[in-house]
Amino acid sequence: MAYTGEVEVGGTPDVHELKDLIITKAAVGPMNNNAYVLRCRETDEQLLVDAANEPETLLEVIGADGLTSVVTTHQHGDHWQALQAVVDATGARTYAGRHDADGIPVPTDVLVDDGDIIRVGRVELTARHIVGHTPGSIVLVYDDPHGHPHVFTGDCLFPGGVGNTQGDAERFASLFRDVKAKLFDVLPDETWVYPGHGNDTTLGAERPHLPEWLERGW
Repeated sequence: MAYTGEVEVGGTPDVHELKDLIITKAAVGPMNNNAYVLRCRETDEQLLVDAANEPETLLEVIGADGLTSVVTTHQHGDHWQALQAVVDATGARTYAGRHDADGIPVPTDVLVDDGDIIRVGRVELTARHIVGHTPGSIVLVYDDPHGHPHVFTGDCLFPGGVGNTQGDAERFASLFRDVKAKLFDVLPDETWVYPGHGNDTTLGAERPHLPEWLERGW
């Protein structure tokens, strides 16, 4: 079956097979978080984006081949509840944005800055620092050499808008500015977006609505 990105807590993960990378998306409770296991086809190394919760579920998706690294997109607790258990079980190296790492109670092995490259096997992901939802949120951009880009946005971008800034106009302005400058202004409409909660989208589907988001302020 073709990948849809529509998953539910307790349901079957969905698998997006690219030429160099396999992306497995799973939903975990109780906040309906998405977690993504990225597997390099050439080396079989694996990287997890957000050990959100349900470590037993995540470890089942990871499987017997183990895990090289875990990237936490931001410091909010619903994105790292399973991090310690996953690290203990796999020995994976931990990555997080430099300005959010202090808010994550599991030690961060690698502090990530804007433009840093994170590798899973032969595949390279570019981290972009996005300020607003939290001070140190990062998104990961995979610029697929055989197709369109793929972006793991954490809680910075969803279908229908940017992430929650709790009504803070300054934080919203920062988040909107960074998402526009670092994603919409430099990536094509075909770019596939994998958010921290809910269904996937594309930049092309969301781009026409940017003026509406700016006007409503959330």
